Amino acid sequence: MNQKPQLTFWQIWNMCFGFLGIQFGFALQNANVSRIFQTLGASMDDIPVLWIAAPLTGLIVQPIVGYLSDRTWTGFGRRRPYFLIGAVLATLALFAMPNSPSLWIAAGMLWVLDASLNISMEPFRALVGDQLPVRQRPTGYAMQSFFIGVGSVVASLLPFLLAHWGVANTAGPGEVPDTVRYAFYFGGVVLLVAVLWTILRTREYTPQQLQAWDQAPPLVPRHSDPGAAWRPALAWLAVGVAAIVLIAGFDLDKQLYILAGLIAFYGAALLVRTRIKGGGAFTSILDDLRDMPTAMRRLAVVQFFSWFGLFAMWLFATAAVTSVHFGSSDTTSVLYNEGANWVGVLFAAYNGFAALAAVVIPWMVRHWGLRVSHLLNCSLGGLGLLSMLVIRDPIWLLASMLGVGFAWASILSLPYALLSDSVPAAKMGVFMGIFNFFIVIPQLVAASLLGFLLKTFFGNEPIQALMIGGVSLIVAGLCVLRVREPGVDAARVGGEMA
Repeated sequence: MNQKPQLTFWQIWNMCFGFLGIQFGFALQNANVSRIFQTLGASMDDIPVLWIAAPLTGLIVQPIVGYLSDRTWTGFGRRRPYFLIGAVLATLALFAMPNSPSLWIAAGMLWVLDASLNISMEPFRALVGDQLPVRQRPTGYAMQSFFIGVGSVVASLLPFLLAHWGVANTAGPGEVPDTVRYAFYFGGVVLLVAVLWTILRTREYTPQQLQAWDQAPPLVPRHSDPGAAWRPALAWLAVGVAAIVLIAGFDLDKQLYILAGLIAFYGAALLVRTRIKGGGAFTSILDDLRDMPTAMRRLAVVQFFSWFGLFAMWLFATAAVTSVHFGSSDTTSVLYNEGANWVGVLFAAYNGFAALAAVVIPWMVRHWGLRVSHLLNCSLGGLGLLSMLVIRDPIWLLASMLGVGFAWASILSLPYALLSDSVPAAKMGVFMGIFNFFIVIPQLVAASLLGFLLKTFFGNEPIQALMIGGVSLIVAGLCVLRVREPGVDAARVGGEMA
């Protein structure tokens, strides 16, 4: 057999089913962590910097796990050992987080939870590239989007449903309500069971088979001499240090140190790379980062604006909806907790719409192509967030979530379809991990800048963060037009999801 065999619908289903559990964990985190932080005493200014744990752990963990899994082969497979390790750790973190006795312990548990989820998630992205031929990869990513939508709907609704069934939705100062605690317990069980299903129902190809079937063009190094990187290294380092000095000199918001430190760190890492001879995870990841395929470089810009907009929504949706649409910022009040539960419903709604969009998007791609489809979907998401500034009836916010759902499904599938035929099989894991940089970096920028922007220019009104997020999603859609679309086979999202 000289071509990678196509898989059946149910084989793809089993391969992606674990994403249901992983997204259960992420959805509980996205919809409830700000609520937990506020309950434990965090101020509005503190929330972005406390959330920094989530993207920062992804930035560190995913490329390392990708690099290691590319070089792993056991009787248990290549990616599946990482599925299991991450799922077990994430389950334990979900059990522990809502019982955190203090704000800083809760922030530490967020580090553990997000790192564990990333250990499982990164190999799932690489598994689609491993197991499916180019023609079926978009179908695999669309299937993952479907499970992300379904898992997020149920997970986001859990506190609301538990309150409806009589579980206590309020608690004393500094105590997390039972609705949130029980939702996290249930989510931990679902996560572990779903990932175990994929582990037990999926078999992996050997590295030798993957190499023989590889259809990607060879990776051409852009920078053949790593020792010559000292000039850009010094430039990045100088910019980062200068930014730190300016922030200190003008007494700017301390959260900006995160962004400046990230720039300086990249420069320092490049400088260290120029002095290291030989291979290893550190040097390999940095070299691959500098040698990314052109399609990946252009998609990086698309990802930046996409995830900046999404993170603005995740950070400030609870504060915006409770204060504007329910009229309370008191975390112990009935109105605030009703509003916070309604945010869970809204998050469930956009994920439910995303599950439906995962079925509609293949039709869009067949008619308009990958780029135009992604432009339309991101624009719908941007308009959805912007509409929240003018809508006052909380019920009508469900209409806003329709657009956000289409954008979410598209962001989780079409960029990977655009990229899928540019990544060599031997480096599928590490490049998927590096691609995560362009999900994480905008979240770090958002955590660094949004609080500062709101406080300085928008009267510390969280609803304005949704305006910024909406504009960012529209810009992301426009930027995708610069990306070269793959051939007809790669662009055809398979009929299995239609």
